[in-house]
Amino acid sequence: MNTFRYTLGVSLLAIAASAGAASAAKLTLYCSAQEDWCQLMARSFEEATGIDVNMTRKSSGETFAQVKAEASNPKGDVWWGGTGDPHLQAAEEDLTDPYISPMRSELQDWSISQAASAGDKTIGIYSGALGYGYNTDLLAANNLPEPACWKDLLKPEYKGHVQMANPNSSGTAYTTLATMVQLFGEDEGFEFMKGLHANINQYTKSGSAPIKAAGRGETTIGIVFMHDAVAQAVSGFPIKVVAPCEGTGYEIGSMSIIKGARNLEEAHKFYDWALSADAQNLALQVKAFQVPSNVNAETSPSAPDLSSIKLIDYDFKLYGSSDERKRLLQKWDEEVSTLPQ
Repeated sequence: MNTFRYTLGVSLLAIAASAGAASAAKLTLYCSAQEDWCQLMARSFEEATGIDVNMTRKSSGETFAQVKAEASNPKGDVWWGGTGDPHLQAAEEDLTDPYISPMRSELQDWSISQAASAGDKTIGIYSGALGYGYNTDLLAANNLPEPACWKDLLKPEYKGHVQMANPNSSGTAYTTLATMVQLFGEDEGFEFMKGLHANINQYTKSGSAPIKAAGRGETTIGIVFMHDAVAQAVSGFPIKVVAPCEGTGYEIGSMSIIKGARNLEEAHKFYDWALSADAQNLALQVKAFQVPSNVNAETSPSAPDLSSIKLIDYDFKLYGSSDERKRLLQKWDEEVSTLPQ
């Protein structure tokens, strides 16, 4: 009898523990910003709320593909960070849910515009301009001229010295493709991409990888968002940041709640928290130099001054649409990536 009671007691404790674990608040976060920022956001939210966070870091293009693949059985709750175009495409394809946060009154106009263009299925969390950076030591060692414009990167002397990400996996690289089409017109924009292809030494998976490679001395020039180049320069690497002379595109990094989220209440809590000034100030701890969307958040003095950069009137709605994104990527695959180097 004592053995039976002991066994029963252990079983009941196990059931209670299991039930407690099952009811513990949790959140599955898909993150498309830099790894250390993703980790800091996850751990800080856990500390602020007691909600356990399971975080996965992938580029924005990869995360979009994952969210789409999981649409019939969603596993993620919130997608935070990464360029806005894939977030807009996810909204158009009904992969994300609308949510109006009580934090909206504290946000920049461009953040609210991003939400409005997606029926409130996404929102802007930071902004940053596209450009490139180069390793000054390698440039000098190879006796190369200093590039100042996009079209400088087409010069024959830069062959094998330029690196960018693949636009199929990287939101940064897709923004580059869409920027060239808007800046030069589609025909000339694709001619630019073809000329650039001849000088590319590698297409990376991640958008920030090219400038990290430049910082390590593995490539001379990396096409990235300028804040990623600033991060390398501030860390002590011999990187010079360039805002191209012709003008350039920019991103509105975004956040979305995944349709069918299993932990919707926790997703809403994260969404509200991530829009707060305190949460956005965490960027400074990991040398993330984007411009935050909360008007009360701090912008690093090292961050690129967007008001001094010649920005194009980037059409987020068109180039974030599913049909246009698919069309441009298919055209790049067929007309650019297949060319010899």
